[in-house]
Amino acid sequence: MRLIIRNAKIVNEGTIVTKDILINNERIEKIDHSISLDAGHLYEEINAEGLYVLPGFIDDQVHFREPGLTHKATIFSESRAAVAGGITSFMDMPNTVPNTLTNELLEEKYALASKSSLANYSFFMGLTKDNWEKTLKTDTENVCGVTDDGLYFSKEDGIIANYPDYIEKIFANSNTLIALHSENDAIIKNNTALYRQQFNNDIPFKYHSLIRSEEACYETTKNVIDIAKKYDNRLHLFHISTSAETELFENSIPLHKKRITAEACVHHLWFSDKDYDNLGAKIKWNPSIKSESNQIGLFNALHSGKIDIIATDHAPHTLEEKSGNYFEAMSGGPLVQHALPALLEFYHENKMSLEMIAAKTAHNVAEIYKVKERGYIREGYYADLVLVDLNNPWQVTPNSILYKCDWSPFENQIFKSKIISTIVNGQVVYSNGKFNEIKNGIRLKFDKIR
Repeated sequence: MRLIIRNAKIVNEGTIVTKDILINNERIEKIDHSISLDAGHLYEEINAEGLYVLPGFIDDQVHFREPGLTHKATIFSESRAAVAGGITSFMDMPNTVPNTLTNELLEEKYALASKSSLANYSFFMGLTKDNWEKTLKTDTENVCGVTDDGLYFSKEDGIIANYPDYIEKIFANSNTLIALHSENDAIIKNNTALYRQQFNNDIPFKYHSLIRSEEACYETTKNVIDIAKKYDNRLHLFHISTSAETELFENSIPLHKKRITAEACVHHLWFSDKDYDNLGAKIKWNPSIKSESNQIGLFNALHSGKIDIIATDHAPHTLEEKSGNYFEAMSGGPLVQHALPALLEFYHENKMSLEMIAAKTAHNVAEIYKVKERGYIREGYYADLVLVDLNNPWQVTPNSILYKCDWSPFENQIFKSKIISTIVNGQVVYSNGKFNEIKNGIRLKFDKIR
């Protein structure tokens, strides 16, 4: 069965043009003005008059919690929320239970996703102190990369970025993409002790931005970048949250030649430290949400090309797990359903163009990870598309939230733009609030050389 999208305002590769898109099975067969088909051909048709079509959002940082933490989320529940939000592919972190530290455990996650994910998927191999030699042999054509995100360096404490000797050893031996979380544990511990002395366990949540401070991010990010440059290795840094860090990245060379890349996350762009008084633990993320001046720095870096992509760091917890005092409330929150509507809100505020949104959420993600035949609206590529109405206001209500954890920091927010339909591998999986759950997403493939 073929699918034809008529009169689509296609946002792709720096342009917006009105054309038809013909999809044959999983792929885009033709993009042209007024495509006509023989009367004998069976096909479905979508009239996209007044709608914009963007390449599907590829989210390179999610925590879908399966296996082992399915009281928070499952691959099915969160991929369902993701496609409702225009995300057609995701890359999942290894801090499930058990942690994804072997090829056997990695393949078990792929098997789970093959049966339940509505979006396309890949899973990171976890990196710890003890598994680095095996991890660096990960199949780079079938796995998005290697990361420590959500894992500890040892059973006691710490993230890998705080151990320069170990980082040096990894970069000296790696030929794959290494993606890291970068904050300084010693600075965070000192800041924690300072505010704990003042407030005991009841530290106000607004101090989270001072505990996990700008200095804590900058110092470790700089050290990691210096080591990566020494070996000319392929480093990607997750969730950059400070203006100072953005100055450590290059914008003078084309993306496909960069050896060090970086991302910003939606929550760091949307919320600031002024929102802690109202939202408290609901916006407690690591790295922390910081000041408006850091927000401005992130936007500037996105525009200049120092920050390459936008992700969600979708990390759901139950409301019970987000309750209690500063030390009891867990860090992280759900975002995949509302990330693209939030970015489209930035379009309405003249902070981002539609072309920039397509680049930072799809084109550039495909380039950084060398995803095969995705991330663009091109003939021959997989048909991963999202149709949006820029003038269809709606409010986030409890009944509209699709995350298994059943809450959102965006509750009561009114968005001007609405996701109308999401197409994954040529199949309409979401349209006007309804899901097609018959066909699952598939495993992402990558170029071997990173």
